[in-house]
Amino acid sequence: MNSKNKTYKIILSGGGTGGHIYPAIAIANELKSRFPEAEFLFVGAEDRMEMEKVPQAGYAIKGLWITGIERKLTLKNMMFPFKLISSLWNARKIIKQFKPDVAIGTGGFASGPLLQMASLKGVPSIIQEQNSYPGITNKLLAKRVAKVCVAYDGLERFFPLDKIIKTGNPVRQDLLDISSKRDAAIKHFGLVEGKQTLLVLGGSLGAKAINELMVDELDFLQTLNVQVIWQCGKLYYQTYKLYGNTKHVQIHEFINKMDYAYAAADFIISRAGAGSVSELCIVGKPVVFVPSPYVAEDHQTKNANAIVDENAALLIAQDDLKVDFKNKFGQLVASKEKQEQLSKNIKKLALVNATKDIADEVEKLLKK
Repeated sequence: MNSKNKTYKIILSGGGTGGHIYPAIAIANELKSRFPEAEFLFVGAEDRMEMEKVPQAGYAIKGLWITGIERKLTLKNMMFPFKLISSLWNARKIIKQFKPDVAIGTGGFASGPLLQMASLKGVPSIIQEQNSYPGITNKLLAKRVAKVCVAYDGLERFFPLDKIIKTGNPVRQDLLDISSKRDAAIKHFGLVEGKQTLLVLGGSLGAKAINELMVDELDFLQTLNVQVIWQCGKLYYQTYKLYGNTKHVQIHEFINKMDYAYAAADFIISRAGAGSVSELCIVGKPVVFVPSPYVAEDHQTKNANAIVDENAALLIAQDDLKVDFKNKFGQLVASKEKQEQLSKNIKKLALVNATKDIADEVEKLLKK
């Protein structure tokens, strides 16, 4: 039978945030284009955004009763052992029924139980580790899986060297040629031509500290003659939308045409989630990272530092925003040389074929 037409069964798990969901969907789409007859099933955490986003992308999904562990003693934490046992049991049941040929995990609460049970059942499995500092789940799973696809150097500290493949993180394909979209993007957002544009991103839900910074610095940005596209996030839109009434600022709850937003931007302020960092390397604009200090193992700071260490971006710690922002951002706007240097260096770090390279590794496992 031609392997292209073979009805492979592929199970994927990734969720909790867009940073885990979208890579899983990108990998599924690439595999679907190679194996049109293949059957796909996603496994996510109940009540998380994957339960909505995955069906929107055209794939079936089953939910597990699982959440992460919080850092303080809460009722949620006391429930964790029961949720874990329930999730392992249900993951085992799903694998028994679906009988996958391969399992792929892109991180998030549900991928731990699923990959654990898949490997115990002898299903060849792959982890896609997006961060420069892996979480505890992937460190434990690495002993069991066939391959670990990573986006950064130096991960042999955490994973067996013979299993590591450096592929990068899957990103939206529409970002690969944003320079050709600049004129259309300026028109789309109704921007003033010839005026520099700052794009502000705090993740899909928004980032309180970045939003508060913007309120404090809108007058300063006006003195720099910088116009602003500000994605304040779903949680904060009602609070901040009134600031969009000024000529140089527009506020969005969520930006759907991210390729246009990146194309229009001259500078970007962003959190440092793994997906965002990978996208920004491809976009190649001067970036100021403001890592979230609230994530496990402070991995956003580590992601950002991996870029800053190559002289490819700036970093301002959240606690230092009030003290450092005017100085650092003002110097960046004033120096064409610094802008070009950051742009050139961050582009060198882009891994544009990540989705295809990860799918290649999955295909090797399927054909073994």
